[in-house]
Amino acid sequence: MTSTTCVRNAACIVAWDATNRRHAYLMGGDVAFTADTISFVGKRYDGAADTTIDGTDLMVMPGLIDLHSHPSTEPFYRGVREEHGVPAMYMSGLYERSVALQPDAAARKAGKQVAFCEMLLSGITSVADLSGIDEGWIDLAAQSGLRVFLAPSYASARWRLENGWALKYSWDEAAGRRGLDAALALIGQAASHPSGRLSGIVSPAQIDACTTDLLRDSFAAAEARDVPLTVHCAQSVNEFLVMVDRHGLSPVQFAHDLGILSPRTVLGHAMFIDEHSWVRWHTRTDLGILVETGTNVAHCPSPFARYGHTLEDFGRYCRAGVNLGIGTDVAPHNVIEEMRLAAILARVAARDITTTSVGALFHAATVGGAEALGRSDLGRLAVGAKADLVLVDLANPWMRPARDPLRSLVFTAADRAVRTVFVHGEKVMEAGTVLTMDHAAALAEVAEGQQRMLRDAPSRDWAGRTAEQISPLSLPLLS
Repeated sequence: MTSTTCVRNAACIVAWDATNRRHAYLMGGDVAFTADTISFVGKRYDGAADTTIDGTDLMVMPGLIDLHSHPSTEPFYRGVREEHGVPAMYMSGLYERSVALQPDAAARKAGKQVAFCEMLLSGITSVADLSGIDEGWIDLAAQSGLRVFLAPSYASARWRLENGWALKYSWDEAAGRRGLDAALALIGQAASHPSGRLSGIVSPAQIDACTTDLLRDSFAAAEARDVPLTVHCAQSVNEFLVMVDRHGLSPVQFAHDLGILSPRTVLGHAMFIDEHSWVRWHTRTDLGILVETGTNVAHCPSPFARYGHTLEDFGRYCRAGVNLGIGTDVAPHNVIEEMRLAAILARVAARDITTTSVGALFHAATVGGAEALGRSDLGRLAVGAKADLVLVDLANPWMRPARDPLRSLVFTAADRAVRTVFVHGEKVMEAGTVLTMDHAAALAEVAEGQQRMLRDAPSRDWAGRTAEQISPLSLPLLS
């Protein structure tokens, strides 16, 4: 038997204005959902309710969508990656860290658990999980209570380093083919899971580490299954230069020529497009290509800002007509903090405070992500949408005074004011406690796994350095 829950007399509802295709504030009203679907958003719900929540001091908003995340690895880099960069590789520490510091399979399950808990605590209800295939991944995603879009990543090559400046590749095309086959099998299993919250994304890992045939066949597989495709593209200056050396084209131009850009395609980052000031390229066509093809972009400001990189700029992409979503790609897995940083960096890059707004960032973190995933039933509070919603405590000191609740949430309170999270109509987080997983136990396992990762760094690093040499502590140790 289905049950109905009603949030009654909510102080603020972030409602979906379908006529103008935007979110809007509804001050004072009710939100009801029956089973996994929203059944009412408006001033007064007159129907029956099995459960009533007093909304007097609450803002009801749609759940956030994390469009680009790596839960199996990022929790292990806490205390490691925040100030780690390689100056001779345009400050990016991506390649060095990916080669030298890798969590083992035994720890990655706990990494996913920690990441999933962080998401729920900060109001994320859907995530694109870009991970390698580990045993039990589907069961873990289902247990989390999140809506998980599993994106098992694979590639034709692995990055390698022989020095501190040149990016090299170890090619194994057969491994890429096996990876695609395994990914498609797992995507099929996810789609048939009885929870109704799991689905898949075809995910060739990086534009520079996949053969043209593998990229084309991946796109064809995504079309045949009517699922999204995501690939890291234009994520570093190093990658840009590699693709120019191979093809004489920017990464975005190469993807366009290959025919893999479309409304089902999500480019991870798309930061270093041809007009970015760091690449000094002679064309100015990449942004137009993204708009013309309807290609989506997953914007993840934190990991790049730590290297001194930024998108130039979020507002410019929006005004051009690019659909943007927000991803984490880093610990903490907190889309609210990513929205705040994205707004600040856009204004710095554009030298213009009006280039973007909280409204635009919130749209990206909800509807933008939903559209990129092909889901018109997510990212909005509207009748018929999935009951993925977040209750924000307006009485929380960090929210007060709550003149503009979303602005207070993004710029001041963040996850501290997230009180309750529902996914698929089920309560999965309440008052700072994740109800589906043992967060503390997973954190303990991640700490142990990080120690093993740090211990094994010399055997993976091109120069045999210790983890302390690769990423020194922020303060010296007293003897």
